[in-house]
Amino acid sequence: MVTQPDHAHVAGYLASHWGNEEFNAPGYFHDSDDSKRLQDEVILGVSEHDNGWWEWEATPDINYIDGLPLGLSDVLKNQQDGMDRWRIGIRRFSNNHPYASLIISFHAYWLYVQNFKEQKVSEFIHPLFWKGEMPELTFSDEKLKNAQNFVTEIEDLQTELIDKIKSSPECVSWLDEKHLNPHARFLQILDGLSLSLCSNLISPIEGEATGLGEDEFNLLEVPRTKWDDRVRINIKPIGERKIVCSPYPFDIDPLPVFMPATILDLPIEKSSQFQKYWHSKQKQIIKFEYCSAESHF
Repeated sequence: MVTQPDHAHVAGYLASHWGNEEFNAPGYFHDSDDSKRLQDEVILGVSEHDNGWWEWEATPDINYIDGLPLGLSDVLKNQQDGMDRWRIGIRRFSNNHPYASLIISFHAYWLYVQNFKEQKVSEFIHPLFWKGEMPELTFSDEKLKNAQNFVTEIEDLQTELIDKIKSSPECVSWLDEKHLNPHARFLQILDGLSLSLCSNLISPIEGEATGLGEDEFNLLEVPRTKWDDRVRINIKPIGERKIVCSPYPFDIDPLPVFMPATILDLPIEKSSQFQKYWHSKQKQIIKFEYCSAESHF
């Protein structure tokens, strides 16, 4: 079991190593007065995009059968709680890091708005749905109006965040779509890549999803050097938790990746003291390795 914040931190780790001779690093997709500072803001946003889960992870909803935290699919069935987590998560760093909060807000925005747009915006379809399927993971038809109102709420919050960013003249250029679009997409890409290591939510090219880094899939619409230069990256496991990325986007080849997880042998005896039981289990590290086709062969 992997917590949402731990999964997000792995995405942030990947973001911090993104960039080489072929791929621009975040913050460098367009001209900026301070690309290094912008890069830090984007990495913070990627790393903390699930910070709204902090409170839930501390006192999670429990499966009444085994006494363990509910899985993600079950938790997301509660639409209102999900929106409340976004309300907390988008605002948490907004005073000192409004740009990081802004790209987190776009992450929420595109997850919701794609569900009721007649024409999907292909460049912002989350890797969860890269094969075209768009299941109603977040809300059902009867809750559509509530979801539309929430999108309006996000748009109002984005206006506030943009005003904060504009108050710093050296940051105004960051609001150019040539920055915002690739950074919003970048968060989606890294979220999907990290999810592929800790879940079976990403559909494989063929067959049923196995998860845990064992499925081949494609990352689509990946910004390479700028927003108008987007490519497909093939993600192909080759055994022993080694995964080939073609083309390869990271600054280290191979890149070791460490996913913290709570690993249990099932079935377990249900405990009457969740906190004692949960915190008595030491997290273990699952190691993966991303590499280029050239370095592998």
